[in-house]
Amino acid sequence: MSRSMIQAAVTMGQLQQKLDVIGNNLANSNTPGYKTRNAEFSSLLMQQINNLDEKNTSVPRMTPEGIRSGSGAKLGAVTVDLTKGTLQTTERSLDAALLTDNHMFQVELPTDEGTEVRYTRAGNFYLNPIGGNQLMLTDSNGAPVLGENGRIVLEDGFNGLTIAENGTIIVDREEGQSVEGRLGIVEAVRPRILEASENNTFRLPAEDELNLEANEIIQAVAADDVHIQTGALESSNVDMQNQMTNMLMIQRAYQFNGQSISLSDQMSGLVNQLRS
Repeated sequence: MSRSMIQAAVTMGQLQQKLDVIGNNLANSNTPGYKTRNAEFSSLLMQQINNLDEKNTSVPRMTPEGIRSGSGAKLGAVTVDLTKGTLQTTERSLDAALLTDNHMFQVELPTDEGTEVRYTRAGNFYLNPIGGNQLMLTDSNGAPVLGENGRIVLEDGFNGLTIAENGTIIVDREEGQSVEGRLGIVEAVRPRILEASENNTFRLPAEDELNLEANEIIQAVAADDVHIQTGALESSNVDMQNQMTNMLMIQRAYQFNGQSISLSDQMSGLVNQLRS
């Protein structure tokens, strides 16, 4: 197989992965709190072929002499755009939107090793019965939402519920209103280190990947520093026009590399005919 065919084949595989990233962004354009994923490419091994006489090098030349031949491109990293999305008013008492950048809610998800704390900007919460006349605050997927002291569990039989601006949960009962919990809001002080996970959440990287403690990435936020708008949701920050433009560019690049393989194959066939 010729070098050009190898380059094109390698690049096509990486372009397919970027198309998957764009497709995931488009599919979650209406998901509350979703953050756009961006794929970044990097070049593979480059080879310098020196075919010029160094004695006759042109003085103004700034680039290396000869031909630089690459081995294609690879998907270097998938980054997350953490800019805040627009707010949509819902008038629903269990909907909450964070007004401060890098602030996140905490949810608890099951893993093979038990449970793990994940972080999300999606504030569409629900109350699910857990038995014993109790209700637990969960996200849209049924995962428990964590407060300052763990899971938020309320006794049933109340008339209404309100999430205050500082994250406290105020329950209206027959005997009056009372504070029965507070959302455990945290701040991602190094947000780009977080890894995107399932169910529109983020997780801490593995401990052996970075020489950082958990509190160097995620820190608790005091009640006075929390700003929440109740009855509203943060929409995704997916730019549909930008994503469609990127998709067209990637498709064209994919077609170009596919055509390169076809042309290389045709040229190889012509060479073989000449030899015979």
